[in-house]
Amino acid sequence: MHPAHTPETPAPDTAAASAREAAAVASSTPDAGARCAPLIGWDIGGAHVKASLLEAGTVTAIGQWATPLWKGLAHLDEALQAARARWPAFAHARHAVTMTAEMTDLFPDREAGVRALCAHLADRLGAATRFYAGEAGWLDADAAAAQWPAVASANWLATASLIARTLPDALLIDIGSTTTDLIPIRAGRPVPCGRSDAARLASGELVYLGVVRSPLCALARRIRFRGQAYNVMNEFFATTADVFHLTGELDPAHDHYPPADEGARDAAGSRLRLARMIGHDARDASVDDWADFARRWRALMLAEIRRNLERVIRAADLTADVPLVGAGCGAFLVDELGEALGHPWVGFDTLAAVAPACRAWARVCAPSVAVAQLAPEPPCAS
Repeated sequence: MHPAHTPETPAPDTAAASAREAAAVASSTPDAGARCAPLIGWDIGGAHVKASLLEAGTVTAIGQWATPLWKGLAHLDEALQAARARWPAFAHARHAVTMTAEMTDLFPDREAGVRALCAHLADRLGAATRFYAGEAGWLDADAAAAQWPAVASANWLATASLIARTLPDALLIDIGSTTTDLIPIRAGRPVPCGRSDAARLASGELVYLGVVRSPLCALARRIRFRGQAYNVMNEFFATTADVFHLTGELDPAHDHYPPADEGARDAAGSRLRLARMIGHDARDASVDDWADFARRWRALMLAEIRRNLERVIRAADLTADVPLVGAGCGAFLVDELGEALGHPWVGFDTLAAVAPACRAWARVCAPSVAVAQLAPEPPCAS
């Protein structure tokens, strides 16, 4: 089974094992007097599955698992089983789901992906499982399959809709491992130019850059190093994880996949991989030189996100006092974007009903938190 990356504080006798598995878990105990049935919000991605346990109206635990769904649905089953084993409340919980995994090349097209995932999840989680469809509401598996365009890649809409309950005017910036979502909110509702991934790629509201899995050759055709400009090797030699490990900004708990060369996930390994991008070896320059080089790649990525962010702000006619809401494992970049553009910024976790121990992971797993809180409330015992 793939190692779980779950944000919950492990018991003392399992702490060492959890550390070896690169697990990070956050949890809290709900009010003992609460009798509301629990609900688990799921964000089913092509590379990660994220889940948030809602008890008595508060998210009390959040889990994230590396799940390479392009290799088969068995990896999804492993993530579901890991959550079942960790959370006793799973046995009597209801389930609310959003997804982006229909885009993986496991499926011939998005419709087939939504249909397969809905059927699979309803079989594993129960017929009462509901799927988030934005304006179309919450659908059972059959209805979700029939209305697949409303279900496909709607996780960003769930996050933005939850934010809109607190901030009627805002802009969501969710910088994840692979992609960045830039979603304007006006008058208490999300107002994207596009609803599908294709439309959002056209509008700039979807930027296919993240802080872990993006190949560096996607960022530049030519780059400077120690005063000399180089063509960039168009090879999968390094990823943005290498950049943000060298800048010290990426939490290792968010780096779940092997590096491009399947080598060491440490500073020396990252320097080696960055050097290859311009035909060098790590020994050809100093540690400080490679750190400067990492910062140059970082600046290129931030500039690309900023270009799209400015486009979205203009299209939505947002004023400078509108706050940016940071989410994702790359949320550490949002404050810099806010300062550069003159916007205030807040963390998604400050707007959601989450236990204190879960706040950091609520930001990382925002869509799963959102669907848990947006879903119709579970019945409560009197």
